[in-house]
Amino acid sequence: MTSPLLNGSVALVTGATSGIGAATAATLAEHGAHVLVAGRNTARGEDTVAAIRARGGRADFLPADLSNAASAQSLARRARQAGGGRVDILVNNAGAYPFRPTHEVTEEEFDAVYDLNVKAKFFLVAELAPAMAARGEGVIVNISTQVASYGVPGMSLYGSSKAAVNLLTKAWAAEYGPHGVRVNAVGVGPTRTEGTVLMGEDLDALAAQAPVGRPATPEEIASAVLYLASDAASFVQGVLLPVDGGRTAV
Repeated sequence: MTSPLLNGSVALVTGATSGIGAATAATLAEHGAHVLVAGRNTARGEDTVAAIRARGGRADFLPADLSNAASAQSLARRARQAGGGRVDILVNNAGAYPFRPTHEVTEEEFDAVYDLNVKAKFFLVAELAPAMAARGEGVIVNISTQVASYGVPGMSLYGSSKAAVNLLTKAWAAEYGPHGVRVNAVGVGPTRTEGTVLMGEDLDALAAQAPVGRPATPEEIASAVLYLASDAASFVQGVLLPVDGGRTAV
């Protein structure tokens, strides 16, 4: 069963084959959006689409590695085709989150993180936002992190890339907001996903620093994305919405 909240909308979700991305894709589909599931892993992507369709939602898989500007531009073109000529909602979720001391980061690792976390988002927006602005409506939601707001040992590379995303959110709100495009970001706290399982007890320790005291579920993050994507957030523009159990507040 689907609700009418996003009926008729076409939503592109990157990094949507697992974790927060898959939960976001499922949530948007449950509320009536035609979701374009983008990711590198074809098997997981097809599983995500099948699960959405089994619940009565509409979804299609678009393979994408988002390793450079050309791959982002290609995904945007294919998304428009799959969406019947448009994309109404872009959720920039795909990202890498390596944690290691600054002096251990190689140039190749640095470039790979910034290519995915910053460059791909930049060129996806460059491809899709102008058409949204021409139609007078559209939504962009960038997935960021709590550690883009304060310093953490071992997270200089990841945190700085997401700090760039936070500034881009404000810049795009200024650039496209006057033309009806809402651009916001979600500052995600520790979340229990397939990708963070390797953190083990470190994830719980990080989450324990916040008032809520536990990691989030992917569905809790997806609910915040749904809010920002819907008309319920019609007067919300250029914000970083902390969904981190209160960590950046206290």
